[in-house]
Amino acid sequence: MTHEEKLAAIRGLMKQQRIDAYIIPSSDPHISEYLPDRYKCVAWASGFTGSAGTLAITEDFAGLWTDSRYFVQATEQLDGSGYALVKLQVQHAPEYADWLAENLPENAVVAFDGELTSVALANALANKLRPLGIEVRGTVDLLTQLWHNRPILPTAPAYVLEEAITGETTGLKLRRLRDEMKRNRINAHFISSLDDLAWLFNIRGSDVACNPVVLGFGLITATKATLFIDRQKLQREDVVQLNEAGVDLADYADAESALKQQNGVSSMLIDPKRTCFARYDAIPDSISILEQTNPTTYFKAVKNRVEIDHTRNTMVKDGVALTKFFKWLEETVGKEPITEISLAERLFQFRAEQADFVGESFDTIAAYKVHGALPHYKATPVSSSTLQPDGLLLVDSGGQYRTGTTDITRVISLGQITDPQRTDYTLVLRGMIEGSTVIFPKGTRGYQVDAITRKPLWDHLRNYGHGTGHGVGFFLNVHEGPHVFNTAAVDIPIAPGMITSIEPGLYREGNYGIRIENLVLAVDNEQTAFGPFLSFETLTLCYIDTDLVDKTLLDTKHIDWLNQYHATVYQRLAPHLNKEEQNWLAEKTKAI
Repeated sequence: MTHEEKLAAIRGLMKQQRIDAYIIPSSDPHISEYLPDRYKCVAWASGFTGSAGTLAITEDFAGLWTDSRYFVQATEQLDGSGYALVKLQVQHAPEYADWLAENLPENAVVAFDGELTSVALANALANKLRPLGIEVRGTVDLLTQLWHNRPILPTAPAYVLEEAITGETTGLKLRRLRDEMKRNRINAHFISSLDDLAWLFNIRGSDVACNPVVLGFGLITATKATLFIDRQKLQREDVVQLNEAGVDLADYADAESALKQQNGVSSMLIDPKRTCFARYDAIPDSISILEQTNPTTYFKAVKNRVEIDHTRNTMVKDGVALTKFFKWLEETVGKEPITEISLAERLFQFRAEQADFVGESFDTIAAYKVHGALPHYKATPVSSSTLQPDGLLLVDSGGQYRTGTTDITRVISLGQITDPQRTDYTLVLRGMIEGSTVIFPKGTRGYQVDAITRKPLWDHLRNYGHGTGHGVGFFLNVHEGPHVFNTAAVDIPIAPGMITSIEPGLYREGNYGIRIENLVLAVDNEQTAFGPFLSFETLTLCYIDTDLVDKTLLDTKHIDWLNQYHATVYQRLAPHLNKEEQNWLAEKTKAI
């Protein structure tokens, strides 16, 4: 079926079931950002493949609500689909609920699949629409009967990581979690989010592209911990190890029935943003529910000493791969055909040569010239440009290693750069340095670092639409909460041990885009009469293209930071390079 035919079929079922509006979020039963193929419902229905977007369908309108990262992509992919792009004003906000409230009459029916909708979103819809006399149904799946040959759930093997990698056993993590449950006077905790499960049970897999996680649910009480998983994914020794840590295994499909049978439990903690409505709806009414962020989300955001040491070493591996890659690119462009797709494939090969490499941490963004203005651009066989020895190239990429997760963006000159491009590049670099070097009091929130990073661009009446930074997992999801550096007033203080990206950008649609990104570690700085202060240690090790720098736009402190950073990059990477590569990197990292 074409997307228009699928839309017509969905509307046909809506009419049969007397549904006036149907909502399809980009999600799965674990409220994941990146999805197994089985749950790529937005892509199946509309053709839009971005990682954030929601479809709302009525009898006479069908729209995709998404944010500025995907406006250009959505415009292209929705062409001829029957869906219109609706531009979100606030990233991740359910603004389609406001639209439904304004356009649906009293006694209308709005429906969604509770397997794909978070508790928080279900509640937001109900709170917005029910007071207007609009019925909300959260148990309606219209896609399964229409989606022929729908992909099955993934069956790839999973494995348990050793303590030498994680720095903390599952038994100790369960003890920490139970202590937190006790403080909250909660005697059960249900976990749906896959990265929380992976961290708690020290388990990894490949059920979701680029995220080393395993489909599962967890149910923790004061005396029992149950992991609901496809047990065939685990080797016998992994099962034994989990059992010895006090973990029982049950079938993945049994999580809902297990919840229904928790009659002896008086209280249960769930994360409303990371638990689907269908699992929530299965909890007996007799159980008091505490809705708050999973405690494990806070635990895993603060890396332990073993994880931090592994991450520092992983940055060396990644930096070596990137050095080899950029050297190859400089020596090859213009001499043989290189496309955005082949470029990403070559970068993967260089990373794959490094020890403990598992895969990419997200699909590489290799964006040449005009494509650089699309923050989440992904080359296709139709769109893929061939590189020439002129213009700007943006490469945003990352690796998953058994010893850490990386995420880095660099923009390089391929030749014939203009003065306006140098100005934009240098202002972005200045912003990145400002964010990286800030010293801040304990209790500082991410939106404060975001503003400090943006100020050099604001001073020149420039800005960017995405956040300045996101948390990064340890051999886990490249986007990790609960902290974030963006304009939203997220009330999560920055704590020592948190790893975050700092990635300001500037995008001129139809022309070029610039983003420079490093990962930083929050560390203790100094105790003063005004309290404790923190700062950032830059973790990423890769040269920054100085051919694009306009020194007149930098202060001495920015130049000193860049020169010191480059000295560190060379010192850390050179022992792992051959003589020719060392000479090349020495030239790239020489002081300006």
